[in-house]
Amino acid sequence: MTKGMIICVSGMSSSMMAKKVTDYFKEQGKDIEIDAMTASMGDDEIRTGDEDIFLISPQTKMYLETFQNTGKEVGKPVVSIPFDAYIPVPMGVEKLAQLVEANI
Repeated sequence: MTKGMIICVSGMSSSMMAKKVTDYFKEQGKDIEIDAMTASMGDDEIRTGDEDIFLISPQTKMYLETFQNTGKEVGKPVVSIPFDAYIPVPMGVEKLAQLVEANI
């Protein structure tokens, strides 16, 4: 199973997006699961977590460079989510799923 983590400021909107994208992958028959967490724990999770990819929410861009540097240190991709892929409608969910697949 491939695992991804959305890192967000509070984790509420990212939890909804994580569930919708995970459900989308299941409907497509793909074994990819996305979860969400707050930015305060992001650096530690990138270093020690078992996720294959980390996705930085639009609200959390101020941490992007720090998280990307940590990702480079441990060999894990850290990707910025564009606004149009962070909308809980089918088009946004599909764009976020495509972003995940393009970077794993």
